[in-house]
Amino acid sequence: MIDEQRVRELVGQLKDPFLHKTLAETDGITHVSINVEKKHVSVKLALAKVNTAEQLPFQMKVVDTLKGAGAESVGIRFEELSQEVLDKFRGTATEAEAEDILSPLSDVEFISIASGKGGVGKSTVSVNIAVALARLGKKVGLIDADIYGFSVPDMMGVTKMPKVKSERIMPVERLGVKVISMGFFVEDNAPVVWRGPMLGKALDQFFRDVEWGDLDYLLLDLPPGTGDIALDLHQMLPTSKEIIVTTPHPTAAFVAARAGAMALQTEHEILGVIENMSWFESEVTGEREYVFGKGGGTRLAEELRTDLLGQIPLGQPDWNEEDFAPSVYAEDHPIGKIYMEIAQEMINKKSE
Repeated sequence: MIDEQRVRELVGQLKDPFLHKTLAETDGITHVSINVEKKHVSVKLALAKVNTAEQLPFQMKVVDTLKGAGAESVGIRFEELSQEVLDKFRGTATEAEAEDILSPLSDVEFISIASGKGGVGKSTVSVNIAVALARLGKKVGLIDADIYGFSVPDMMGVTKMPKVKSERIMPVERLGVKVISMGFFVEDNAPVVWRGPMLGKALDQFFRDVEWGDLDYLLLDLPPGTGDIALDLHQMLPTSKEIIVTTPHPTAAFVAARAGAMALQTEHEILGVIENMSWFESEVTGEREYVFGKGGGTRLAEELRTDLLGQIPLGQPDWNEEDFAPSVYAEDHPIGKIYMEIAQEMINKKSE
């Protein structure tokens, strides 16, 4: 029967499926125990990411390796490597690894924008935050991950289609933001009637088969609620910060808390809350009318123990036929200025 040293030698030669470094290099073997009588080996291994499709074939390699050395049964538990260990390997990735935007070594900041229910303006918020970050000089990508309710291309006035070069999808760039959406792949605004696995494959393509290039931020306009697609995305991302969008109405804020709870359960950090449709300001009197009530965003931020990033009033962007983007506010528009403040706050939080 093999001993602990031999177990560490054998398993230590296997490579982390994301870092492409051996477990000996990453100190990824955190515990070994051996039951000599039963010829059973138990190991606890730390990987860059857990609960992924790559984990199962790696697990089989460990089992085959140890059984080949004399173990009759093998038990494996996984945990994630600490951020401190991951940071040690950041910048050492090969060119191919660096292109994998989902790699734990990627420097891209993922920002998921979620809501508990539809109709709160989540996509409008996503589009305007993306544009505001680009206006502040950041390299920004935007995935319209609201598969059933895709709307980002229309909101941004996108008229071009993505091109394919060397089997890579080139995102459409508009207003300084690289955009990909299910809307590009559905003819004549047809309904999407795919089932979960097909949709998961489409989302995976958005990450792995799109030539995003060098990005500072990749924003995801998530589907409303806490369904399968939103859960798949949470599990797909190495890490993500999340913005929860609500209206001031108590019911909207109550439902939005579920989206925040999902982020916390999947170990994603909540960046803050944005309260949309906070009030309507009369152009005649200048008075504010609180059409949907008050306080929903503040209460939600308190419940999730996060910041209220901003309050967006009801309004309409100005547009013209030459540069048509019906949901994007100009930089000097009063609401556009609020989005610029939110984007600057996001940048400040990242640098803290």
